[in-house]
Amino acid sequence: MLLSNTKLGIFMKKGSTLFLKVVICLIAIGALAGMIWFPQTEGRAANLDLISIYTDPFIIYIYIASTPFFVGLYQAFKLLNFIDGSYAFSQGAVNTLRNMKFASLSLIGFIALALFYIRFFAQGDDPAGPTALGILASFAAAVIATASAVFQKLLQNAVDLKSENDLTV
Repeated sequence: MLLSNTKLGIFMKKGSTLFLKVVICLIAIGALAGMIWFPQTEGRAANLDLISIYTDPFIIYIYIASTPFFVGLYQAFKLLNFIDGSYAFSQGAVNTLRNMKFASLSLIGFIALALFYIRFFAQGDDPAGPTALGILASFAAAVIATASAVFQKLLQNAVDLKSENDLTV
């Protein structure tokens, strides 16, 4: 059975946002699996039991610092739901972009504090690798924060224009 043009358009729109939602979920699952698995394979944790591994202050800090990452993923998922519901030009979408921007900036702050600790207080470790990874992750978060800020401003202007047009009609 052939789909009509309107049904095909709706399917394509829902299909692309569905694909992005699946990608966001896979990123979240991968990050969570890495956070659970990596501390067990890390060098200084080779001879420790599970309780000692997960009570390391730096590992606890990493878990706390991952909160803005998962908040940002949730906000991206929420934005896709706004797009699916045809509420892309709403104040809720603008607030979601603002929250994504703040989550990205918070993640940069947590990464900077972790790099500061690794650079100056971690004894016996070579800080070059973690520093390079931290800079790369901070750059990615800065790109997301910048894009969110630009889209937030554009969308806020569109929402304001839409509200003005709704009042004049």
